Amino acid sequence: MTLQFPPGFQWGTATAAYQIEGAAQVGGRGASVWDTFSAQPGRILNGDTGAIACDHYHRYAADLDLLQALGVKHYRLSLAWPRLLPTGRGPLNQAGLDFYQRLIDGLLARGITPHVTLFHWDSPQALEDCYGSWRSREMAQDFADYATAVVKALGDRVTHWMTLNEIFCFTHMGYGVNQVPVHAPGTRVASLKDVWQTSHHALLAHGLGCQAIRAASPQPCQIALVDNFLATVPLTATPDHIAAAQKAFHTVGTNGGIIFPALTGEYSPALLAQLGDQAPDIQPGDLETIHQPLEALGFNVYSGVYVRAADTVVGYEVLPLPVGYPRLHMPWLHLVPESLYWGIRHISMTLQRPDLPVFISENGCAAQDEVTAEGEILDLDRIHYLRQYLQAAHRAVAEGYPLTGYFLWSLMDNFEWAYGYDRRFGITYIDYATQQRIPKASFHWYKQCIAAGQIL
Repeated sequence: MTLQFPPGFQWGTATAAYQIEGAAQVGGRGASVWDTFSAQPGRILNGDTGAIACDHYHRYAADLDLLQALGVKHYRLSLAWPRLLPTGRGPLNQAGLDFYQRLIDGLLARGITPHVTLFHWDSPQALEDCYGSWRSREMAQDFADYATAVVKALGDRVTHWMTLNEIFCFTHMGYGVNQVPVHAPGTRVASLKDVWQTSHHALLAHGLGCQAIRAASPQPCQIALVDNFLATVPLTATPDHIAAAQKAFHTVGTNGGIIFPALTGEYSPALLAQLGDQAPDIQPGDLETIHQPLEALGFNVYSGVYVRAADTVVGYEVLPLPVGYPRLHMPWLHLVPESLYWGIRHISMTLQRPDLPVFISENGCAAQDEVTAEGEILDLDRIHYLRQYLQAAHRAVAEGYPLTGYFLWSLMDNFEWAYGYDRRFGITYIDYATQQRIPKASFHWYKQCIAAGQIL
C-alpha cells in the first residue's frame, strides 16, 4: 500500500544551537547555563561540553548544502540567547546577529524556509547569577524583551517562530528536590512546589513571548509552542481503553501543568488535585497571559506510555514496559510509534483543540552507529524506527487530524546534553576528531521519502 502524504506537507529536519554551534567564546557570545553545567566535573558523560560541538558556527555553509542535498524545504533551528544578548539583556550583540543573518539568508537562498525556536534550553548564565533563571518571574519578562529584539531584527525574513522548546526538560529536569538534576542549571530546590513554579514562569515567558513576537514582527507570522507532552496510548483501541487514555493524559508526566494551561487556559483540575499544596502560585491574569492564540503546536515525540482501563480510584492504569520491550540507544527511548498518532489525537479530542494545526517538531532516535570498512553508516535500526513513526503520522493525516509537517531529529549527530557525544541522533554522522560529515543510510532513505512525498 502506498502511504502518500498530501502535496503541502512540510518535510523538514531540526537542530538546536547549543548542540551543534560550538564557538562558545567567539563573537562576543556570553556564557549559557549549559556552558557552566558542562564544565562541572561529573555532570556530562565523558566530561564532554558544547564548546566545539559540530563547529556549525564556522561550518554552517557546508551544513546548509547538506540540507539542500537532503531535499528539505523546511529547517527548524534555534537561536542562542547568550550569543545575541551576552548578559541576557540590553542591546543585541552585532556579531551574534550577523551569524544568524548569514545562516537565515543562506537557507532562503537555497529555497529552505527557516522555522526559528527562540529558546532551546541555553539560557544566559548572567540571568542565573542575577536571579536564579526560571525560579524568578523576571525571567519571563527578560525572555519577552529578547523576543522583541530578535523579531525586530530578523522578522523581515523569518515568518515561522517557536517560543520555547520542551518546558518540562529545562524546568522539571533542571531543578530537583534534594537531588542534583540531570540538566542545567542543575539547581536543588526545597519542594516540588518550587519545581512547578519554574515551569509556571516558563509558561509566562511563552505567553509574553507570543505577545512580543506579534507586536514586533514587521509582517504576518506564525507562532507555535513546542512541547514534548507525554502521549497516552490505549492498550486496545476500544471505547473503555480510549477513555482511560484520555483520563490519564491529564496527569501523566507534566501534561496537566504545561500543555493544558498553554492550550486551554487552565491547569488540569485532576493535576491540581494531585498536587494539593505543592501546586504553583498563580497570580491574577497569569492564565490569560499564558493562553495565547497560536497558529500551530510543535509536538516533540519519541516514545509514549500504554494505558488501560482499570478498577482503580482514577479509572485507569499506566502499564510498565517489560524488560524485553524494544528500545533504541537511550534508556527511555522505547519504540511506541502509536504515540505520535495518539498525541495528535489527544490535542484535537482530549484538549478539544481540533482547530489547532500540529506539526512534528522532533522525532528520531539514537542508534549505535558504526562506520563500515567502506565508510558507510548502515543505520537500519534508525530507518526501522522512522518508518514506523511516519506510518503513524500518515494515519493521523488520513483520519483528518490537522498534521501539517514532520521535522526529523536530527540533521546531524550532536551534543546530546547529559550524554555528551556518546549518543548519536543524526542522519549525518559527525566524526568529531575531524568534523567530517558523512550522510548515513537514513539520510539517503529520508531524501527519497521527501522526493516521493511518501514512506518508502
